[in-house]
Amino acid sequence: MKNFIDNNFLLETEFAQELYHEYAKDLPIIDYHNHLPPNEIAANRSFENMTKLWLEGDHYKWRAMRGLGIAEKYITGKSSDEEKFDKWASTVPYTLRNPLYHWSHLELQRYFGIEEILNPTTSSAIYNQCNELLKKPEFSTQGLLKSMNVEVICTTDDPLDDLSHHQKISNSEFETRVLPTFRPDRIVDIDKKDFVGYLENLSKITDIKIFNLESLLTAAKSRVDYFHENGCRLSDHGLPHAYGYDFDEKEADVILKNRLAEKTITEAEILKFKSAILFYLGTFYAEKKWTMQLHLGPLRDTNKSLLEKIGINAGVDSIGDFQHAIHLANFLNRLNEKGSLPKTILYNSNPADNEVFATMAGNFSEDGIKGKVQFGAAWWFLDQKEGITKQINSLSNTGLLSSSLGMLTDSRSFLSFPRHEYYRRILCNIFGNDIKNGELPNDIKWIGKIVQDICYNNAKDYFNFPNLG
Repeated sequence: MKNFIDNNFLLETEFAQELYHEYAKDLPIIDYHNHLPPNEIAANRSFENMTKLWLEGDHYKWRAMRGLGIAEKYITGKSSDEEKFDKWASTVPYTLRNPLYHWSHLELQRYFGIEEILNPTTSSAIYNQCNELLKKPEFSTQGLLKSMNVEVICTTDDPLDDLSHHQKISNSEFETRVLPTFRPDRIVDIDKKDFVGYLENLSKITDIKIFNLESLLTAAKSRVDYFHENGCRLSDHGLPHAYGYDFDEKEADVILKNRLAEKTITEAEILKFKSAILFYLGTFYAEKKWTMQLHLGPLRDTNKSLLEKIGINAGVDSIGDFQHAIHLANFLNRLNEKGSLPKTILYNSNPADNEVFATMAGNFSEDGIKGKVQFGAAWWFLDQKEGITKQINSLSNTGLLSSSLGMLTDSRSFLSFPRHEYYRRILCNIFGNDIKNGELPNDIKWIGKIVQDICYNNAKDYFNFPNLG
């Protein structure tokens, strides 16, 4: 029987062990999509205790605790930090076979050197041991990133953000590159209650009066320019599905004017406007040689009463069952026909869509660009052992795994970077088993190169990051 999370965790063969330890383990991390707060990196925040670092904002943990019926006061409420940690420690033993069990113990090992199993018996000692370590400077936000060999992170930022925190980091001696990502969902979502108010704020920050489609696009383009000047090279959209409906510019203009006048617009008009604005944004990204990310498919904010109590990102989202193929194809094709399809990464939240997204990515290519449209890493509810394996297998079966961009954290936690290790171990294990079974040749040197490409080199080459050696 193997020990829990030993040196060869998840590595079932000697081939997998060699691939991981000799080729993957020590590679730097390019985390090109996460939700880390740049203000905390700029301030090099130190954390008062383990609850502040580990549990604040982590809706994965919140969902597990709620699933056991733990009162909300111990999750997002006003209980003491130690009480909250104790409730999490009492939850962990019940997360067996959930990725949280692996992640939690990997994080305790990699950052704190703690190999004990977290449970109610060990809770107090682990809490106190971690809190003592948090007093050291290497456990600040910047220290944590450095300890995990993080070379680049791309945060997720609203177009109205002044990016002052990114500027402060850029002008400091901190070696990890912290770059913004343009997330303009609130410009797209014409049906949201705060849409008009948001455009008023966009108008103020750009000094452009927004009264029609042309002025809106001009204002949006000015923010793209500003983000680009500050190192941004990716956009991101979190959508239920892509918008590939037919539209014309005059029609989209009338729809926007009616919405600005607080007139009622129909569902069909909403979809046409979203299709139009998403298309024009895509052309802006192509001009800048950015990468466009499309995170598609979640059903968000399902528990309205809990959402009202604790606000957004409450952990009350699920996998959606939207239809994607037709409108995703229409959207990408429309940009491609105009010569304005940027590099694009497609992420699905429903595993039933794996093959749809993997084959969609293969439809669009460009001379000289390896994997122009990518089937992105297993995301959100799928970034666990089985979900990662299925994503790798779907891409392998219908496309080129060798061209993929590896893993990302998609996390708000500074302790989430062992997820890259988790992915790398799973990837090496898959290759190792193929070698053992005679499905791949025993060419460790070549397969090791492919592993390094997937885990690091492809991302470094794919993204147009400024001044990255």
